[in-house]
Amino acid sequence: MRFGIFYEHQLPKPWNEGDEAKLFHEALEQVVLADRLGYDYAWEVEHHFLEEYSHSSAPEVFLSACAALTKNIRVGHGIRQVIPNYNHPARTAEGLGTLDIISRGRLDFGIGEGATRLELGGFGIPAKEKRAMALEAAEQIANMMAMTPYPGYEGKGFSFPCRNIVPKPVQKPHPPMWMACTNRDTIRVAAANGIGALAFSFVNPEEARNWAEIYYGIIKSEQCVPLGHSVNANIAMVSNFSVHHDRAEAIRRGQEGFEFFGYAVNALVAHDVWPGRSSLFEDFQKSRARNDEEIIAAAKGAARNANGIGTPDDIREHIRQFRDAGVDQVIFLQQAGRNRHAHICESLELFAAEVMPEFKAEVAAREAKKATELQPYIDAAMKRKKWMKPLADGEIPVVKASVQRAQINAER
Repeated sequence: MRFGIFYEHQLPKPWNEGDEAKLFHEALEQVVLADRLGYDYAWEVEHHFLEEYSHSSAPEVFLSACAALTKNIRVGHGIRQVIPNYNHPARTAEGLGTLDIISRGRLDFGIGEGATRLELGGFGIPAKEKRAMALEAAEQIANMMAMTPYPGYEGKGFSFPCRNIVPKPVQKPHPPMWMACTNRDTIRVAAANGIGALAFSFVNPEEARNWAEIYYGIIKSEQCVPLGHSVNANIAMVSNFSVHHDRAEAIRRGQEGFEFFGYAVNALVAHDVWPGRSSLFEDFQKSRARNDEEIIAAAKGAARNANGIGTPDDIREHIRQFRDAGVDQVIFLQQAGRNRHAHICESLELFAAEVMPEFKAEVAAREAKKATELQPYIDAAMKRKKWMKPLADGEIPVVKASVQRAQINAER
């Protein structure tokens, strides 16, 4: 079992001068701590215009800082908005190559498409076409990173001439690819394209088992036709995260933040939005059914608390259930709502000291067994891949200086 931490960069109102800067710098401190403690991944999302819920609009900048400040933890786009309206595929490929170099080959590349009216409408993306646009762009981004030169492309979502995209990533043929998944349908899409599933839905271990069975069933079937130049067969599940020896204190430190996260996800889709005048956290507090003390009272006497908030023993059992369900990585949502930096760091430290060692001891054997089992299926999937034809030297179009000069003169 691998462990990751995840950032939306949430900043509920009221805002004070310097709060955004403090949020980012504390997050960097948390990633440095997680690297020292042995966590495997630091993931960051990309969202735009989602006040209070996510101030993470430039993940490539934050992840570059993470890469420069750490030595072992992998840095992950979880996810990068790949539709050309957000980020041109060539610019994404260039950024990925650069970040993989800066991180010395520690980059993972998750793809996404966006879901809110604020984002899709802001960039003029038709909601019904967003998945097709994202998959089209992601396939070409992989080709751009792996091919010298990139032959060029004429498609529905974008077109681009033959160019050699540089720099190339350290990892060959390119960093592992993932896809944001929120339901069984997107789990199927990820598996059919041979990419990892970043399951950003809070599901119980029983449902996680169903998702893992669907995912790996497709990976092993003829439905799997790789989108990229390699197969990344992995499924990661997001989980709440607040750990303390006193279960009641763990709830006080984390419960409100994670409830806000869930509320905001729905509200940003279902409620009207007034840009620049959001009241997301205020609305959440008015709608909250129970306060922390009522939740603590309800949890008393329970054998465990199985939602990622609780004692080390609670969390240990929580992780065991995900492991036994076939999940490869648990991603902890530790920065949510108004969760405090000091409490996040204490949770990271306590989990690493008392829970992580059991699962770290199993990693090598478990992953070796999995690799051996999946290799024949991955080999078969790669034979089904539809490869872009590379250009022979004589086929590479020459970009003539005379044409460039004529264009420059015409623009003057």
